[in-house]
Amino acid sequence: MSSEEEVLSGPPAPEVLEGRIWVDGCWDFFHHGHAGAMLQARQLGTELYVGVHSDESILENKGPTVMTLQERLAAVDACRWVTRSVAHAPYVTQLDFISHFGCKYVVHGDDITSDSSGEDCYRFVKAAGRFKVVKRTPSISTTDLVGRMLLCTRTHFIKSLKKTLAGQEGNGTDDEKKAVGQAMSERIRQYATDETGTAPGADVWFWSASDAAKTQDTEEEKGTFSSHLKGPGPRPGQRVVYVDGGFDLFSSGHIEFLRLVVEAEEKLARKDGWYDRQAVDERKGKGGDYGPVFVVAGVHDDEVINHWKGINYPIMNIFERGLCVLQCRYVNAVVFGAPFSPSKTYLASSPWGTPDAVYHGPTSFMPLSYDPYTGPKEMGIFQEVPMHAFHEVNAGTIVQRIMKSRDLYEERQRKKGAKANIEAAARQREILEEEQQLREEQRAS
Repeated sequence: MSSEEEVLSGPPAPEVLEGRIWVDGCWDFFHHGHAGAMLQARQLGTELYVGVHSDESILENKGPTVMTLQERLAAVDACRWVTRSVAHAPYVTQLDFISHFGCKYVVHGDDITSDSSGEDCYRFVKAAGRFKVVKRTPSISTTDLVGRMLLCTRTHFIKSLKKTLAGQEGNGTDDEKKAVGQAMSERIRQYATDETGTAPGADVWFWSASDAAKTQDTEEEKGTFSSHLKGPGPRPGQRVVYVDGGFDLFSSGHIEFLRLVVEAEEKLARKDGWYDRQAVDERKGKGGDYGPVFVVAGVHDDEVINHWKGINYPIMNIFERGLCVLQCRYVNAVVFGAPFSPSKTYLASSPWGTPDAVYHGPTSFMPLSYDPYTGPKEMGIFQEVPMHAFHEVNAGTIVQRIMKSRDLYEERQRKKGAKANIEAAARQREILEEEQQLREEQRAS
């Protein structure tokens, strides 16, 4: 029995539901372009099922994966708009497969994806009228990111995200910079939505301070917090906890850390009676139940990460990394421009007050000459997340995987370019056929 047949061996959904949407893909080292597709798909329905192709089928049709199936599943499951992931989804989407899970429509970006034979992967669902198109997220793809690693480019860095969003920095004319800033601000707003993809779901803040305060541990500087987007904020009884990092090439290592932070807080809450029937009923009676923790994630500037890690790190700029963090179901607020060392003054002056806990993982991606968490340790609020299955997965390991098999990935890049030409020609044929059909309908009327 094949892996796909094993997936289908369970009981089928009792019916195909209009609001249950299906998307599928490789989702290789998950980025905000993937999240954008899921967000748009979720907005078209009430549930989102996400198919994840196997390593073997991706190798056959596209080339080697960077992340394993389990690592890719962890990333999909962490997206706040995903209802359920389905492993071993067929590379060419099949009607019986999506119907088995009760999904009426398949959603994909406005580009064509082809299999190893050059045929459209969605030809069957298109023919059945069960296909919907969303816009592809511009300026980001797995191929782009692999290219940054192989070429060691730094042109993607952003000096000041706050000024870029305001149209004060960037490339082009003043009008072009303003338009880019507005588009980026809108994307942040979309990624800060709740699990429905429609209502506010996360707070977004900026922290401004001197370069020394952001980069070193020598400056006990208060800085300035400024609100960019208002979300629901902490709910009554929730503990506010703080985490920080570069979150570069946001992957299973970051995700499992964040999941374990939430799990640790849930264990504490359980001991304190958070999940007792009376407590649950009281919360439901006041507008709906919610979890016991509010997670604030500080995201470091590009220059701060490059100062410590060098070369062309971060591979993703602060805007891209921030979107990846925002789409994660384990995060409730993001602070752009967070300091590398969260000082006592910084923590005490946060918009939510001094956090109840500051969490960090057991390892660091670089050797340091000092402990950046001296402040929270002296405050008695530092907590360490133990080792986990993905604790060694970070930007450094991902780049090492690429470099170790550089010839394979460079060949993948060349094949991707050739396939793009074929897919563009197929898309042009589709457009011509649609125009021809429209003209025939107009003549008939």
